[in-house]
Amino acid sequence: MDLKNKNIEIKRHSLAHLLAMAVREKHPDIKFGIGPAIENGFYYDFDFSKIGHSPSQDCLPKLEKEMRELIKKGVKFERREISAKKAKKIFVGQPFKLELIDELKKSGEKILIYKSGNFIDLCAGPHVKSTKEINPDAFKLTKIAGAYWKGNEKNPMLQRIYGAAFETKKDLQDYLNLLAEAEKRDHRKLGKELDLFVFSDLVGKGLPLWTEKGAIIRREMEKFIVDEEIKRGYRHVITSDIANVRLYEVSGHYPYYKDSMYPAMEIDGEKLILRPMSCPHHFTLYQDKIRSYKELPLKIAELAKLYRYEKSGELAGLIRIRSFCLADSHIFSTEKQVEGVINEVLDLIEYANGVLGFKKGKDYIYRLSLGDRKNAEKYFKNDKAWAIGEKTLRSVLKKRQEDFIEAKGEAAFYGPKIDIQMKNVLGKENTAFTVQYDFCLPTRFKLRYIDEDGKEKQPVVIHRSSVGAIERTIAFLIEKYAGALPLWLSPIQTTVIPISEKSEKYGEKVLAELKKNNIRAELTATGETLGKRIRKAELLKIPYILIVGEKEEKLELVAVRERDTKKQGTIKLQKFVGQTLEQILKKS
Repeated sequence: MDLKNKNIEIKRHSLAHLLAMAVREKHPDIKFGIGPAIENGFYYDFDFSKIGHSPSQDCLPKLEKEMRELIKKGVKFERREISAKKAKKIFVGQPFKLELIDELKKSGEKILIYKSGNFIDLCAGPHVKSTKEINPDAFKLTKIAGAYWKGNEKNPMLQRIYGAAFETKKDLQDYLNLLAEAEKRDHRKLGKELDLFVFSDLVGKGLPLWTEKGAIIRREMEKFIVDEEIKRGYRHVITSDIANVRLYEVSGHYPYYKDSMYPAMEIDGEKLILRPMSCPHHFTLYQDKIRSYKELPLKIAELAKLYRYEKSGELAGLIRIRSFCLADSHIFSTEKQVEGVINEVLDLIEYANGVLGFKKGKDYIYRLSLGDRKNAEKYFKNDKAWAIGEKTLRSVLKKRQEDFIEAKGEAAFYGPKIDIQMKNVLGKENTAFTVQYDFCLPTRFKLRYIDEDGKEKQPVVIHRSSVGAIERTIAFLIEKYAGALPLWLSPIQTTVIPISEKSEKYGEKVLAELKKNNIRAELTATGETLGKRIRKAELLKIPYILIVGEKEEKLELVAVRERDTKKQGTIKLQKFVGQTLEQILKKS
């Protein structure tokens, strides 16, 4: 970390302590959690249960004012190292601090405290020497949210107060503007407004329900990627959503991923489990017959429904859910074919991203995720194979002249991978698609092919996802386009609005012509004013609004209002149909 970043991190950490001081001033009996610096700011966790109520968003300006007063006073931070016994006396009545003290004592770490004014906190620091180093106009408390102590849902729920902090007022304002833009683009908010999907606690947390409109987007995405993969030689299959636990014991997933799997169901003496991944299913398909080198590379693909247990506190709209559909594939190849296969996969991913409108370097980046040879609990032990796999993936990226970062400890347990990291409007990354080099599972499943010399050999398997989890990618798309999806993906592509009742019959004729040509369209009847109906269509982000009246009817025209360009003009109905179909076909 450079000095500039280190300085702002120290200031953010110090602001977290000032927040705790301001809260304690108003609520002396509060229980304190922790208050670290984070990206773009800081937070502090509090337990307000003893005082009977939690602060609301309205309280934040008052706390900010108190913090600014403390900054102006030039409060000093003093560091001390103390014994566990003395620390327990200082923090008597603070259960979370006492728990941390016991952990520090057990691990043999130093117990450090910081005194700022009359406030003492258990903290390793560092902090500013004086609060006068902090710009009082360059921070803001942003929100309050629930957070389990230590992120464990079995622990008490605390209230987390977040703040943003920067060196200058301008930097803060730029960030707040970014937050406001992100809120407008939030796929959870837009998903509700555009009637695309819903969540229900009665159905279950993290289990999305797709409406008719949302289901259209999914079908278009799925059709696009399946058709493209089949063109590129993939063999699309369908396998079961549940499997015998033994399958995942053979693959080795069970010990590594057990905590993220759903509990097994015992039926007719067989233990079945909802599948968290599809690779073992595809391996059994490969094993169904003797394979020749002439069949390789063999590309087995599937739109696989998968189920993974995510902690409730980590669920986030469609980005992180418990049931999702992965555009998955497993490519069985010889060692000589591996680099070519990986290049073909990256070509497909870049093509699909291009069609969806994601730009390399701006919307997504490559990450080479490596294993940790020392961590035998997390990674399959085979140092030589790890070295070959990592060298191969790195070589492909370098030969393609790709910009990429390396991340140790981010590999799958069975081999290294290339992750395509998608950025949201705030610049935060999520893994969208992956290309994984697998030297482990072919051994576990005893996969073989007959080589040209007549001998049995073991294939290398490349696991890959072309457009990732359909749900997560749709979330990225909604946020990228602020809900105004490209024409080919839009649930409603055109809405027909008759000016008056006299034009409703012509409106119905226009609607029938659009539907006959498989253009997704609807008609907005004359129950409200023309302006109100147009405004509703704009709020639904419909690409084309066709306004029809007596003049249009006489000449078989439509008056077109374009969503993206804001252009308005009149065009022959048949010409509009032809141009729209061409746009849809080109996915432009």
